[in-house]
Amino acid sequence: MGLLFLGNLGAGEILIIALVVLLLFGGKKIPELMKGLGKGVKSFKDGMKDVEQEIEKIN
Repeated sequence: MGLLFLGNLGAGEILIIALVVLLLFGGKKIPELMKGLGKGVKSFKDGMKDVEQEIEKIN
């Protein structure tokens, strides 16, 4: 319920958030952060596939 405000973000707000992230982490850390985020998403999707396969085995 706390993430409902994310649907109301416009281009200006996204730009400001991106600038704050750039200032906090610096240009060299951003690719590393995105790489880690991508690995996390991939791992989550793989886990979801495993759960779906287990459910199909039961049925």
